[in-house]
Amino acid sequence: MTTTDPTAPATLDDETISAYRRDGVVRIRNIISRDEAARFAAAATEWTASAADNFEGSKIFNQYVNVWQHNDVLKELTLDPRLAAAATALAGVPLRIWHDQLLIKPPHNGAATEFHQDAPYWPHAGSRASLSAWIALVDVPVERGCMTFIPGSQDHQNLRSQDLSDRDDLFRAAPDLRWEERLTIPLQAGDCTFHNAYLAHSATPNLTDDPRIAHVAIYIDADATYTGSGHVCTDGLNLTVGAPLDHQLFPTV
Repeated sequence: MTTTDPTAPATLDDETISAYRRDGVVRIRNIISRDEAARFAAAATEWTASAADNFEGSKIFNQYVNVWQHNDVLKELTLDPRLAAAATALAGVPLRIWHDQLLIKPPHNGAATEFHQDAPYWPHAGSRASLSAWIALVDVPVERGCMTFIPGSQDHQNLRSQDLSDRDDLFRAAPDLRWEERLTIPLQAGDCTFHNAYLAHSATPNLTDDPRIAHVAIYIDADATYTGSGHVCTDGLNLTVGAPLDHQLFPTV
């Protein structure tokens, strides 16, 4: 049975917000409806058939960045006010869009996304509460590539970037995290997790006959400043080092 209207609450309760700030991750069911998820999944499948894969050659996943700038249907999801309102409530600070991405694990891709943090890859400084909304556009049980998190690991904010293909790389950088409890969160189409940019997370391989299709909207502190480090989303924009990312590609929400 599908549902036309999402059933996620219009506002998040204090318990949800507190859990997110403690653990660095929270699941929100039905943030979009199954019908909406199916529409966005169809748009993603059609668009990625001819789009450039930013992670070409990798078995881990196919990655398509800044989709909202190229596809009007998926732009609706990236800029959806329901996502922005939830992200802002969880972060507790004004936010801007950093970028979006489609992350697709092809059927039987044979490779896990190993434990890593997102923030060390990004050219930002001073962001108090960056986070990602990871929306399942199809059902994502464990065997299709759902994510596992290490709750509380967002406290490790001085680590180098980690290798997504090396299962031990994060634990070489932070040996204590190897022994922390892990939380695996399967999602149904339309469900979403929000996770802190410093939260360690991984994803299983896709062992099924169907692709895992996830759409990710990433938010950063509106006052975060540009470090000047290279990144596909900022290269060539002539941003000012040490200043906020005030640019049309990074709108406030």
